[in-house]
Amino acid sequence: MQYTRLGATGLKVSRICLGCMSYGDPDKASPDGSRRWPWALREAEARPFFARALDVGINFFDTANVYSAGASEEVVGRALKDLARREDLVLATKVHGAMSPGPNGQGLSRKAIFQEIDASLRRLGTDYVDLYQIHRWDNETPIEETLQALDDVVRAGKVRYLGASSMHAWQFSKALHLAERNGWARFVSMQNHYNLLYREEEREMTALCRDQGIGMIPWSPLARGRLAQGATPSERTMRSQSDRFGKSLYGASADADALVLERLDAVAKARGVPNAQIALAWLLRQEGVAAPIVGATKLQQLDDAVASLSLKLSDDEARRLEEPYVPHSVAGFA
Repeated sequence: MQYTRLGATGLKVSRICLGCMSYGDPDKASPDGSRRWPWALREAEARPFFARALDVGINFFDTANVYSAGASEEVVGRALKDLARREDLVLATKVHGAMSPGPNGQGLSRKAIFQEIDASLRRLGTDYVDLYQIHRWDNETPIEETLQALDDVVRAGKVRYLGASSMHAWQFSKALHLAERNGWARFVSMQNHYNLLYREEEREMTALCRDQGIGMIPWSPLARGRLAQGATPSERTMRSQSDRFGKSLYGASADADALVLERLDAVAKARGVPNAQIALAWLLRQEGVAAPIVGATKLQQLDDAVASLSLKLSDDEARRLEEPYVPHSVAGFA
């Protein structure tokens, strides 16, 4: 395993982060019933993935309060408590989505943040999280209120570092500036939507992160499995059939993406390795990317992610992969 500092901090994270949205309870739904996670593995099924991750040296685990309506945090907390020492882990979770009915059951208000950090800690079975991230931007709460509340949970010892996720670069820049001006704890990471099929982050966000010493931990590094399966998918998974959010991310660009997938197939075939390894190796070579967040429901998926660390693409291979890309509509901020 390789390790790197998360942005400009002294925190060392494995270069692969295990994303835990796939572990939880397939029967649970969001408070309004609009979202389910039918592909989620129950606790007994999920345990082998935590064991394998720890065996190969992964120390970085990412979840969110909304995944399986809190069940993901419970599964993550119990598994890691049984399998590892808390001080050896970098545990990340997120806040923003609806966790209870009513007007204050979601968002980034002071009330919501104070309520949700305590709820996450209870479910995770820990006194603190290493990285607490705002899952999305909250247009209904002044960012100053959010930043001061986050600073308070850091000062209270409940959170070690702060991170953010998908938003416009101007929003992230504003948040960084306000935190610095007011002496509040600053975001150290950006969990952004970034992969070979979606590179709009390169227009503004990646340059901002590099300039400000922000570590990038991209979500959906394999484009919801599309990059792993390539131009001719061999199977349709339950997730691919039921994941409405995934369809909203990539459905409109299918024709353009096909050219990228064909190049990916060619490079992977020439190397004699799975497509997933090539796609992750490309992302890992991007300046500022600390650790792609990789989900796994098959152990081979986790093994491929780790193997990608040893695969170094040439400049010519990277150029071939990048060349067919065309601009996409902004996606992933909702």
